[in-house]
Amino acid sequence: MSSDNDQQFLQRAEALMQALLTKFDTFDPDELEADSAAGVIKMAFADGRICVLNRQTAAHQMWLAEGATAWHFDRDAATDTWMDTKGRGSLAAVLSEIISARLGRIVEI
Repeated sequence: MSSDNDQQFLQRAEALMQALLTKFDTFDPDELEADSAAGVIKMAFADGRICVLNRQTAAHQMWLAEGATAWHFDRDAATDTWMDTKGRGSLAAVLSEIISARLGRIVEI
């Protein structure tokens, strides 16, 4: 992989993470608190559960973990959407499901 590809990935990953942090900042911190450091977003929920999203530069993927489940997302250039490598949906859809389940109400990311 060329450094240009890595640089493009890093720019896209950073833009995604900043957009998610902006969205997470709209939640009551008693429901969801998100912190970011070194390419990792850690989401803490009121029930004590943690969800982690991080960039994997070498693989050009975004990785998400919640409980015992993990997802790897590749960017679909045609739609500019991060899609699960096992066909389990987009990053936005998966995050929406996780957050909705934790907060007990429908949340769209």
